[in-house]
Amino acid sequence: MNALLQCAIYLGVLLLFVKPLGAYMADVYEGKYRFLAPLENLVYRAAGVQAEEEMDWKRYLWGTLWFNALGFLLVYLLQRLQHLLPLNPQKFGAVSADSSFNTAVSFASNTNWQGYGGESTMSYLTQMLGLSVQNFFSAATGMAVLIALTRGFARKQTRGIGNVWADLTRGTLYILLPLSLLLAGVLVTQGVVQTFEPYKTVDLVQQPLEQTLPLGPAASQIAIKQLGSNGGGFFNANSAHPYENPTPLSNFLEMLAILLIPAALCITFGRMVGDIRQGWAVLAAMTIVLVALLAVAVAAEQSGNPVFSQLNLTTTENMEGKEVRFGIANSAIWATTTTAASNGSVNAMHDSFTPLGGLVPMWLMQLGEVIFGGVGSGLYGMIMLIFVAVFVAGLMIGRTPEYLGKKVEAFEVKMASVAILLPPLIVLVGTAIAVLIEPGKAGVANPGAHGFSEILYAFSSAGNNNGSAFGGLSANTPFYNSALGIAMLLSRYWLIIPVLAVAGSFAAKKTVPAGPGTLPTHTPLFVALIIGTVALVGALTFVPALALGPVVEHFQMIQGVSK
Repeated sequence: MNALLQCAIYLGVLLLFVKPLGAYMADVYEGKYRFLAPLENLVYRAAGVQAEEEMDWKRYLWGTLWFNALGFLLVYLLQRLQHLLPLNPQKFGAVSADSSFNTAVSFASNTNWQGYGGESTMSYLTQMLGLSVQNFFSAATGMAVLIALTRGFARKQTRGIGNVWADLTRGTLYILLPLSLLLAGVLVTQGVVQTFEPYKTVDLVQQPLEQTLPLGPAASQIAIKQLGSNGGGFFNANSAHPYENPTPLSNFLEMLAILLIPAALCITFGRMVGDIRQGWAVLAAMTIVLVALLAVAVAAEQSGNPVFSQLNLTTTENMEGKEVRFGIANSAIWATTTTAASNGSVNAMHDSFTPLGGLVPMWLMQLGEVIFGGVGSGLYGMIMLIFVAVFVAGLMIGRTPEYLGKKVEAFEVKMASVAILLPPLIVLVGTAIAVLIEPGKAGVANPGAHGFSEILYAFSSAGNNNGSAFGGLSANTPFYNSALGIAMLLSRYWLIIPVLAVAGSFAAKKTVPAGPGTLPTHTPLFVALIIGTVALVGALTFVPALALGPVVEHFQMIQGVSK
């Protein structure tokens, strides 16, 4: 009952906020809110851009890529030069080239995979000017691409899909920054650290006689890492660390922040295309899949490991790797939402979950991060799958498929196919290479089915821009830093290209009036069609790989074979 209550409260509060926030974000991108106009105009003048100038999809794409390339370069140089720069009270040295490449790609691509321990590697300047700033910009990029695609549906017979510089600036100034300031202020009241003081050494009453307490400007980064579906932890233990997530209230607010913007963007989408029912239909499909998989995760962790009974324990519930202050229910909710939302932060160690409990976050990533997904990127990934759904439906009735009054033709289906097939290709090829060569196998601490799951999880995380990990894999090596970095790079930007191409294609089309053969895309039947398409694509692609990892490990567990 406690688990049911925790899940119900969480989902209830989340759904309570999606409509007002979604409506507000639609107004922001349509230029109806300009209360920061002086600051916004200053940004445009400093950058030398014309915010009202319309762009076709190719110019929009190039602006996006150049903006993100500069972010990558900034994060890379800050790491390589941090020993020469200020705000480094612990005097950390330069980060290695391969780790710097991996981290720079990770934060530019909104993945925030971390092969390092933050409190032992990164200076305060690198954390704030590099990682925190990129958390804002990578999130704003995903939202901007979604808004460009949305305009493609809303506009008729035009080449323009908006201005990338205006969309990036408004998303940052009017949405991400205010919400982050609010959340960071509340987190500080709960005990999340926010200071430039050097680390403190304190005396203990037993061995060891002293301990070093890592500090830093954490609260500001934690807020945007959750709201922007970034997920990178200020400390190595991420949101299981008491300085990042000290209380049940901070835990609830951070979990809420993970899904808040991705869920509300469904309403933004419906408002901007002129039919709010379309947004609710997509939100319903996402929520149903999330609830179903959340139930599996909670049940698997509460059922626990039968091997525990051999140790004469009074309970078999799986508390291994979980914080007592959060318990099983909140650990399972976090694991499910963070991998549904392309967030990647953790408040428990996924490597210690039961095989089926660990399968849930792994499969959520493998679905393409479309069950809410990253801010913006989750919804535009879902729309690519919706094209497949309407295409299949059109074939069944012998009619050219349509979505939101626009015909879905060969070009859009080809672009959707690229967007859908690329992440599984990256994941499966990367995993295959890693299990075949010595540098890949060298990082595995748990040989066998669980070790395979660790590698599969790592590439699923990188290949879908999530960032969470099965912690048993030693990934801070030249092989994994390079391979996972390439996976993150491809899966972010090679998906943006077909999405913006579709945006330009739809913007140039005229609207087709609905007829007797038009498939309604806001009904329960269409919601079921979306869910079926998502499940089939994920199942057909990854079931063989999952059978070699968590599925076989589950059968080993119920037979009493310890990991």
